[in-house]
Amino acid sequence: MSSKNQTSVVEFILFGLSIQPKMQVILFVVFLVCYLISIAGNVIIIWISWVSPHLHTPMYFFLGNLSFLDVWYTSSIVPKMLINFLSVNKSISFEACFSQLCIHLSLGGTECYILLVMAYDRYVAICKPLQYTNIMHNILCIRMAAGSWMGGLLNSIIHTGLALRLPFCGPNVINHFFCEVPSVLELACADVSLNKTVIFCCAIVVVMVPFLLIIVTYIYIISNILKIKTSLGRRKAFSTCASHIIVVSLFYGTIIFMYMRPGKVHVLNEDKMATLFYSVITPMLNPLIYTLRNKDVKGALIQLSKKPNVR
Repeated sequence: MSSKNQTSVVEFILFGLSIQPKMQVILFVVFLVCYLISIAGNVIIIWISWVSPHLHTPMYFFLGNLSFLDVWYTSSIVPKMLINFLSVNKSISFEACFSQLCIHLSLGGTECYILLVMAYDRYVAICKPLQYTNIMHNILCIRMAAGSWMGGLLNSIIHTGLALRLPFCGPNVINHFFCEVPSVLELACADVSLNKTVIFCCAIVVVMVPFLLIIVTYIYIISNILKIKTSLGRRKAFSTCASHIIVVSLFYGTIIFMYMRPGKVHVLNEDKMATLFYSVITPMLNPLIYTLRNKDVKGALIQLSKKPNVR
């Protein structure tokens, strides 16, 4: 047998979430609404962060990055999923499948780092308020954001490159609603133990290390907040962190469940629900969490809505 890649599969079939026609129509409506809310909410965050002068701060710069990321993160999955809900042919080409896989990995890794950077921004704001403007200057913010995007891209290149080296000679049915790495690897006609080991090791670097650093950061933040003498000051300090803590809990909780289980400890239905939550539901909830709990964002929205149109 030739030693070169024996790939003969030209397309994959996405099994999806349900095979029942009525349920697929219901799922189409539900996820269409979720997608529209997600896109609208994140675009609004990007817009007000751009046009409101008093939101031109590091906190909202990183929030704008997170919203921009979430627009593409959910868009890499949901449109194809919506089409498949109403289609008899649920196929995706080999190239499109690996493109989806690559984009999803890149954006997921980037979000892990962006959330860490946002935690550091809150740490400086609360623990070193007098030095905040000197530390969180524009160049550092741009470098941290760029580093987050590059880190996510590197993570994607590693996994996509290793997956593309594998032969895919059939079957070609992916028991998932999109091309996620573990599900795609199940179809490889070769030993994937190296890929699974790399997934676990990269998850430590991309997921667990940022998560643990966020926890350490918040230990310092909370210890400093508790030193504030007035209850009003403590509530104000806590309120600046509450939205970020909620977002971190939602995102990392499900992504750790998905990628930090070694070997074959995977249950398909549980994996689908976890992936659905951190890839679709969380990007929809993020702008709602930040707008509902953030007086600056709500104030900017009210102010912009009252501005007369300039002709």
